[in-house]
Amino acid sequence: MSSLIFVFLIVLFTDDGVLVRGGNSEINFDQNYKVIWGDNHAVSLNQGTEIQLLMDNSSGAGIGSKMDYGSGFFHLRIKVPGSSSRHDELDFELLGNREEKPYILQTNVFADDGGNREQKLKLWFDPRQDFHDYQILWNQHHIVFFVDNIPIRVFKNMSNIGVSYPTKPMQIHASLWDGDSWATDGGRTKINWSSAPFKAYFQGFDVKGCEVLQNSSDIQHCDSDKYQWNTPSFWQLDPVRQRQYEDVKTRYMIYDYCTDRKRNPTPPLECQH
Repeated sequence: MSSLIFVFLIVLFTDDGVLVRGGNSEINFDQNYKVIWGDNHAVSLNQGTEIQLLMDNSSGAGIGSKMDYGSGFFHLRIKVPGSSSRHDELDFELLGNREEKPYILQTNVFADDGGNREQKLKLWFDPRQDFHDYQILWNQHHIVFFVDNIPIRVFKNMSNIGVSYPTKPMQIHASLWDGDSWATDGGRTKINWSSAPFKAYFQGFDVKGCEVLQNSSDIQHCDSDKYQWNTPSFWQLDPVRQRQYEDVKTRYMIYDYCTDRKRNPTPPLECQH
């Protein structure tokens, strides 16, 4: 069974809860997902088309896809639990905020390694006020993170020059858990448990991905162009999306591991191209 998982990690500590939307909001949660931990902290709503995860000082909760995937265009959030430090993982991490400060969205890419490819940006909206789309495109050419259909990060497949790239089956996970040792303001802002339980809402449980048999590590068939996300129009950003991406980097990015010279005196190989 694959232990390598796509991860959308949610770490949000607000009084009002957080709303997160994926794709088709009418798809029932049970069709593609299941609760994987914190059963008594997960609540099904709206005839099963919405799930609420709760966090208090006793527990959080997590959900996961029933299937493994080898490529796709995914909605929701993704993170892998596991004891190994070498794995494939793609992260959206909402880190919470201090009062009257913008929410910080962190992304990370693990490719059979420990990751350490963090980028952070300030969200241009308040994620508590309405549902928003968080998506990941993964094919053999690149990985693209989207928020509300706007590309916010691109990680190109440069395995031909020695850069690691995710090639193992992964699952879709979403979780709500206590990260106050590091998540909000670098760990300086702690959770106010008197406001618990904290609530996150999820919709859109359709999955557009290439399924991989359990206990199989072969995803070669998932590169087929019978899947729309593998066709040429998905190999690179079009001019409109490229301009959107450049605008996000210019206006909202506040940290990029590629430019952190204290951490990386020599830029990682993928940052040099």
